[in-house]
Amino acid sequence: MSIATANRLTPYLFLAPAAIVLVVALIYPIGYVIYASFLDWNPSQRIGEAAYVGLKNYMKLLGDAAFRESLWVTLKFAAVVVTAEMIIGVGLALLLDRNIRGMSLLRTLFILPMMVAPIVVGLMWRYMYHPTIGIFNRTLTSMGFEAVPWLSDSDWAFAAVVIADIWQWTPFIFILSLAALQSLPRSALEAARIDGASQWQTILYIKLPLMLPVLIVTMLLRLIDAFKVLEVILVMTNGGPGLATEILSLRINRTASEFRALGEAAAMSNILLLVLMGLTLAMFLYSKAMEARARALRAAPVGEE
Repeated sequence: MSIATANRLTPYLFLAPAAIVLVVALIYPIGYVIYASFLDWNPSQRIGEAAYVGLKNYMKLLGDAAFRESLWVTLKFAAVVVTAEMIIGVGLALLLDRNIRGMSLLRTLFILPMMVAPIVVGLMWRYMYHPTIGIFNRTLTSMGFEAVPWLSDSDWAFAAVVIADIWQWTPFIFILSLAALQSLPRSALEAARIDGASQWQTILYIKLPLMLPVLIVTMLLRLIDAFKVLEVILVMTNGGPGLATEILSLRINRTASEFRALGEAAAMSNILLLVLMGLTLAMFLYSKAMEARARALRAAPVGEE
């Protein structure tokens, strides 16, 4: 083998381990699930013994009111928690981006909820929402208010799981937003202050636009994760009451384990994957459009006064 050929092959040799891991850990499982979604498969069978049914599983899901309800609950849950977490997380980052005594300790305390295991979070909030001994209802009754059916009423149960998710994952938004704030060019902030910009003007016209690329990626990561939440809701409500908190990942788990319909569960997984891919593509296109707009603004000639 000549030296030139060896030099051409060297990059591919270094990439080969990563490519093998990608195929084994990602592409093969996705292909397996896609293939399984076309089968009438149950846990008592090997996948090779399952009957091929084509698009029957997908057609059945389109006509399944419970699946549509779970999909709607998932979309609603993701939209509410991500919006609230972005507002609170970015707001906290803007508030704490300053030199104050004890700020390091305060920032550390803010990220503690993210370190707690999801199962523990679910148990903790389930006991706090307990109708008689939970801290929330005990506080309400001690103040003369009626107890709230946190986990037994459809509307309150949805609000309860939203609050728990916001408590756990707002620190994720906070950390990334604070890192983005601290990496902003100080020259732009100094120029705004010299020009007499107020604090709100600096935030709206300098900080947030410069943070936008990081905020888009942060929101995308959190949105993807919100669609896959399982443990906290499973422990707190198990999808109830009724289907009020049954998000799609919980429906997939129940279909596979309780209803023993692995083909239908695989079809649901593929639909969830398509939804996430659509959201990722939309975020990517929006990010590219914003970058193109920023480049156009920078390249535009400055008008003479």
